[in-house]
Amino acid sequence: MTGIPASAAGGSSGARGAASTPGASGASGRSASTPAKRPAGASVAKSVSRPDGPDAPGGSGPADGQEGARPARGGKLTAAAVNQASVWNVANLLTMLRLLLVPGFVALMLADGGYDPAWRSLAWAAFAIAMITDLFDGHLARTYNLVTDFGKIADPIADKAIMGAALICLSWLGDLPWWVTAVILGRELGITLLRFLVIRYGVIPASRGGKLKTLTQGVAVGMYVLALTGWLATLRFWVMTVAIVLTVVTGLDYVRQAIVLRRRGIAERRAAAEEAER
Repeated sequence: MTGIPASAAGGSSGARGAASTPGASGASGRSASTPAKRPAGASVAKSVSRPDGPDAPGGSGPADGQEGARPARGGKLTAAAVNQASVWNVANLLTMLRLLLVPGFVALMLADGGYDPAWRSLAWAAFAIAMITDLFDGHLARTYNLVTDFGKIADPIADKAIMGAALICLSWLGDLPWWVTAVILGRELGITLLRFLVIRYGVIPASRGGKLKTLTQGVAVGMYVLALTGWLATLRFWVMTVAIVLTVVTGLDYVRQAIVLRRRGIAERRAAAEEAER
């Protein structure tokens, strides 16, 4: 027997290795002839991330990239749908209920000439429900992240509508002087307008005095809606007096805050403009 050269034996084993493991012979062959190509190929393979490679295990490639983009778009659509559906949340439903109670309250308040104690009691019940829901809808919206654009617009409208309807009805019936109605409604509408005028500079936060004013107004107007006599009628007069004082004082405080906020905003804008010029 003639001896087989070691190089030939190595070549045949390499051929058998290539047959058993396809693609390995090409790499081994190139390593002998062109050793620079393998590191280059390895660096390219490393530079391409596994999910983006078309030949990567798991079948990831451009198609997977498109599939990865689709959930993002779908997620946006889903979020938009949730936001749209959130308009019908509990907080907004309570606000809608207050708006619907306004014409019902007026009808009950003026029924049978407006002086029937039974109808006035029903009107007080409608007014009380509206004021109570005013306390809950804002709390629910902030606590459970149910704040919507509709709620931001409808909530203050509902508040002013029920209070304004009660004050106008009471003044129309002669139970409350018109100047009281003018002071309270003028303050509420004026502060609302003031908030919109200075909103470009910031937001005027609700103060404790403002919350106390709202509570006192609700109690005072509610007592006037009821057909009270005797010491209760005297008590409601003093409660309304306190409500008027708080209305004026808190209104002036809001004006002061608006002026300070506007001046601060103008100063910050000027400083930013000077900094940009530098």
